[in-house]
Amino acid sequence: MIHCEQRNGEILNVGFELVGKAVELSKNLDGQVTAVICGHKINHLAEPLIHYGASKVVIVEHPLLEKYNVDAYTESLYQVVKAENPEILLLGATLVGRELGPRLAARLKTGLTADCTNLEIDQESKLLLMTGLAFGGNLMATIICPDKRPQMATIRPGVFSLLQSNKHSKGEVMLFTPRLDEDDIRVKVEKIFQKVRKHKDITTEKILVAGGRDIGWKEGFKLLEELAELLGGRIAGSRAVVDEGWLPKDLQVGQPGKVVRPKLYIAIGISGAIQHLAGMQESECIKAINKDLEAPVMKIANVAIVGDWKLIFSWQRVRMKIQT
Repeated sequence: MIHCEQRNGEILNVGFELVGKAVELSKNLDGQVTAVICGHKINHLAEPLIHYGASKVVIVEHPLLEKYNVDAYTESLYQVVKAENPEILLLGATLVGRELGPRLAARLKTGLTADCTNLEIDQESKLLLMTGLAFGGNLMATIICPDKRPQMATIRPGVFSLLQSNKHSKGEVMLFTPRLDEDDIRVKVEKIFQKVRKHKDITTEKILVAGGRDIGWKEGFKLLEELAELLGGRIAGSRAVVDEGWLPKDLQVGQPGKVVRPKLYIAIGISGAIQHLAGMQESECIKAINKDLEAPVMKIANVAIVGDWKLIFSWQRVRMKIQT
């Protein structure tokens, strides 16, 4: 079962990503994939979920679910899970998913593996293998939940690729009306303020030019931005860069930033701590510039250039001027 989050009547991409991964996992379990979506007047959202592989879509419909509310959504999803009794329950590790996941797990008296970067089925035990960062992000751990059901995990957006949509797919659509009352809702939403993004979501970019602490100063990112614009991409950065205030949080790659999988990822002055690698190692092509040949990012790069990025940039700019 996948919780597919919708905002303003549109399904977030992470829902489609998880449906696709669930289709892959279900082949090892002889099971079906059920997508669950909460809201009000959202029947039209069932069809695209079926096109992306869901065998069944449960529309959780109620006027009190029109706007997201943690009490209403938790109670509604709890009722659906108890009625459907899934073996596995997956949620996107969005702000909403991170709020709902622990509350649902507590009510269902089961475990929850948060911020997973990989999911597999063990061929012998048929248990879900949930892999993510552990011990402050210093190592990767694979966690199982052998005794309680459902096996629950939240997964970072962008970790899994989208399956191809098939408009000829067929599936079951079920309307579920939860037992909800105003008294069940302790937190009242008075008003919602829409935040306008200053930057395009980096998880959708095909080309990213990312800088790390070795860039040295905030103004250095103007050169990286110049390169990104020439390539038709966007800039990004490591956690150290965001902590220094050189780039805003929504441009951070890694843990706890964003998971990206562009066609081209250029890492400049980034050593590649495990937290950062977890957020970009699925990129199609990785090019790295670093003074340290032994830096972790250099070991996974398709092209690794050893040297001072400033000298390399200066030489390339001179060459481009000569060619022009």
